[in-house]
Amino acid sequence: MNLTILGVLGLCGALILLASLPSLSVFTVVTRSATLGFWHGAVTSLGVVTGDIIFILIAIYGLAFLAQEGEIFFAVVKGAGAIYLIYLAIKLWRLKPTIYHQKKVSKEHLWASFFAGLSITLADQKAILFYLGFLPAFINLQTVSIVDILMIILIVIVTVGGVKIVYAWLARGITFLINPRFSVLINRVGAGVMGAVAGVLWWDLWQYLTSK
Repeated sequence: MNLTILGVLGLCGALILLASLPSLSVFTVVTRSATLGFWHGAVTSLGVVTGDIIFILIAIYGLAFLAQEGEIFFAVVKGAGAIYLIYLAIKLWRLKPTIYHQKKVSKEHLWASFFAGLSITLADQKAILFYLGFLPAFINLQTVSIVDILMIILIVIVTVGGVKIVYAWLARGITFLINPRFSVLINRVGAGVMGAVAGVLWWDLWQYLTSK
């Protein structure tokens, strides 16, 4: 396995923080849990995690293929990913406070909640670009193995799924409001995480360029 202990801890911490950020997926989980019950929120969380896993697999195999095609091209991908993460960090830092209000929805089958979470995640095509820039900071995709991929998937299930289920549990049967000040704090912590990951990518790129 190429993932180190520090890499696992760093990936877990980053995903937990980023999954906690106010977003459309959090809003959907909260709404369905508050109006239909905890299990609907939990199943919606499962749909969100499934969508993330699909994007991660696309990113891993796409980057692994690019890595095999040449180091220079892969270095360009790292640099572009770092720039994109900086862009997201700036947007997140400047994001205005978010307040969620409960919406009434009719009773539905649990499958509807699952596909709600899945469709919302898959509809955000920018997530592919995010993972393209995010993953290289934690694992060497030139030597990625099946064990590494399974470990990353497990980390996503535990961290992203865990955070969303906590939201679902907090929102069960009640109107859930996120304090605006707390929302700003979370956004800026998330922006800092993205900036730090971008810094790691730039450092790797700098080391590659100076070694040539």
